[in-house]
Amino acid sequence: MNIDVLEEINKKGFVEEEIDPTLDLFVEIEKIKKEKNAIILAHYYQEPDIQDIADYIGDSLGLSQEAAKTDAEVIVFAGVHFMAETAKILSPNKKVLLPDVKAGCSLADSCPPHLFRKFKEKYPDHLVITYVNCTAELKALSDIVCTSTNAVQIVESLPKEQKIIFGPDRNLGAYVAKKTGRDLVLWNGACMVHEIFSKEKITRLKERHPNAKFIAHPECEDSVLQMADYIGSTTGLLKYCISNPATEFIVATESGIIHQMEKACPDKTFIPAPPNNSCACNDCPYMKRNTLEKLYLCIKNGSPEVTVPEHIIEQARKPIQRMLDISAELGL
Repeated sequence: MNIDVLEEINKKGFVEEEIDPTLDLFVEIEKIKKEKNAIILAHYYQEPDIQDIADYIGDSLGLSQEAAKTDAEVIVFAGVHFMAETAKILSPNKKVLLPDVKAGCSLADSCPPHLFRKFKEKYPDHLVITYVNCTAELKALSDIVCTSTNAVQIVESLPKEQKIIFGPDRNLGAYVAKKTGRDLVLWNGACMVHEIFSKEKITRLKERHPNAKFIAHPECEDSVLQMADYIGSTTGLLKYCISNPATEFIVATESGIIHQMEKACPDKTFIPAPPNNSCACNDCPYMKRNTLEKLYLCIKNGSPEVTVPEHIIEQARKPIQRMLDISAELGL
């Protein structure tokens, strides 16, 4: 790759290139994908077009598992940077692409590894569990990685006398502590998307829709979770909507999941929970940096590529693998 292209990626996060407006990007992406033996993994929070072109759509755990088992030579990760890093850690010999390398994560940014290392040193007898929404460096400092799907079960799988540091999400950590009855030492990090939901606006919305079920992701603040009829990961929320007989749902997580909910349940109504600002819904600005056009250019040009230093891969793979092993044992 020439220097100009690298500079453009460093500056913008993606390669900007004019696209023929008559091109059917869905057809072109499918064609290039077969030529390059590539697979597209998309998180539930991606825009609908990206979800529709993906080979696999899921939450962090599902995407981690898919990344680990795929035979494809190229993994195109339509998500955020830490997810692509996780795929690279699990498949170091594969090429991992991210449509926009500036698709970061406010939660991952809230826990700088050098500060977490000092925090960890204060509790030398504690085992470190980190939520998958963190950098590769932070995973390398961990004993076990978890997701919102399996965090409670992973903590419960450990001896009750085991002391635990949980990071970086304080809200998920508080939820896990409440569910397990364990005294966890929490890092003070949070996700901007899940912290901004307005309890007052949700209360008013529930009054206008008295028959609606209110469902929430455990990254939300406790005051919001206390109002919920169901708390779960993105996959858990989707399954709940499919199985529950209710016809209306107020959804407190990133609004991208509603696309899959509407596809699975076209006869039901899904209302995004309102944030404490002037917007009607709560989109993650990082997730939404990826577009169908960027995905096309990414798979066509084979860049931007996500790399992780070998020593970090070696250290970070162990806690991720431990999570996958525990999840497999528990049937998650």
